[in-house]
Amino acid sequence: MHQPAILALEDGSVFHGIAIGAEGLTSGEVVFNTAMTGYQEILTDPSYTRQIVTLTYPHIGNTGVNSDDVESDGVAAAGLVIRDLPLVASSFRCEQSLSDYLKSQNVLGIAEIDTRRLTRLLRDKGAQNGAILAGREAEGDDAEARAVAAARGFPGLAGMDLAKVASCQTPYEWNEGEWILGQGYQSGDDIERPFHVVAYDYGVKRNILRMLVSRGCRVTVVPAQTPASEALALNPDGIFLSNGPGDPEPCDYAIQAITELLRANIPLFGICLGHQLLALASGARSMKMNHGHHGANHPVQDLDTGRVMITSQNHGFASDEATLPETLRATHRSLFDGTLQGVERTDGPAFSFQGHPEASPGPCDVAPLFDRFIAMMQARR
Repeated sequence: MHQPAILALEDGSVFHGIAIGAEGLTSGEVVFNTAMTGYQEILTDPSYTRQIVTLTYPHIGNTGVNSDDVESDGVAAAGLVIRDLPLVASSFRCEQSLSDYLKSQNVLGIAEIDTRRLTRLLRDKGAQNGAILAGREAEGDDAEARAVAAARGFPGLAGMDLAKVASCQTPYEWNEGEWILGQGYQSGDDIERPFHVVAYDYGVKRNILRMLVSRGCRVTVVPAQTPASEALALNPDGIFLSNGPGDPEPCDYAIQAITELLRANIPLFGICLGHQLLALASGARSMKMNHGHHGANHPVQDLDTGRVMITSQNHGFASDEATLPETLRATHRSLFDGTLQGVERTDGPAFSFQGHPEASPGPCDVAPLFDRFIAMMQARR
């Protein structure tokens, strides 16, 4: 573990460290995440597509990696930046070290850099385009210049439609419930499931699907570009709009489908990108945030009850509350920066939340939103 690595930002900042993953070059938008646990769930969250993730907690890799905690088919993040990689991974669930996992997934990582300095840069200047060079790519007198050039060559996420990239290509049935200590994941065959939910996959996390199954849903996952008519032809009790990466505004296919689904007056629940797409389909606008929200410790207030919840967050775009039409009402707001965190339609059974109520990683304060969705489907029946 003595191969060199370089992280460069578009502003010319350069960090030297050691490579902890694959060799080569990668570029993307560099963001920081303040979660203290759940690095494996973070890496495999499709919402991090084309992003290089900096983890602010200094010791990453303590518990290794296992096959249960992945949120998708593989690592979605473009790269990983950490302060320190422990030499020993210790957990009864550990199957592989973090470094070996990154190499097996052909993902670049860099360690032993000043992540506090990097986080301050990203917080003050905003999320930066960046690049990691690792191994032989990081050698030579021109390595720093090549790294900065690669960072500046990344086009940025604004205007980039990644939902159809992160999405599945064919429909499938999801049949796995939540994880129980000592038992593993529940089989959907052992759960009574009276409701049928069609879930649009814009880059869905698996634990979202598991929470729907555990609450009595038979889940059919469909690709991001599925027309509304095809989704409705499956005769669902409700429609779910998943999380996902990239800018919501270019996703015209999704906005059109959601507009038609809203006319059908069917219960609809959106998370993260799905929240932003619901707002766009209702007539609101979205905006690129300075450095986004990434972490498992973000306070959000329920505007109806005044209750403050600690939430898991991962988004670089937000719906602009100032542009909400009369048919859309704000329900939740971030206590970090006042940005919109939740909405509901005033003329139909549709609502959404910006954060991640499935909490992988993170707290469980917002999980009752899934129960609200179930109640809406029950009321419609």
